[in-house]
Amino acid sequence: MRFAVYILQSDSAGRYYIGYTTDIERRLLQHNSEQASWTKRFQPWRLIFKETFSTRREAVRLERYLKSLKSKERLLQYISGWRSQHIAKVP
Repeated sequence: MRFAVYILQSDSAGRYYIGYTTDIERRLLQHNSEQASWTKRFQPWRLIFKETFSTRREAVRLERYLKSLKSKERLLQYISGWRSQHIAKVP
């Protein structure tokens, strides 16, 4: 089973959502559905980042790291570095 860490962006609200899942397409549909809870207020969401891992532990580690960045600028710097290097490095 593969685990994906993902970042969604709400253009309407300027917010980001970070999570992990085993089915990214299903999760994106859930975030943009009427049944969504917190994310419903900021729809529509679009996927701006994803990285896959072979273990849940690795995915959770990156998710926690990304959530620890706190600022949008640092998060966007991480994504830019990932895109330019094609490899995400977690300290």
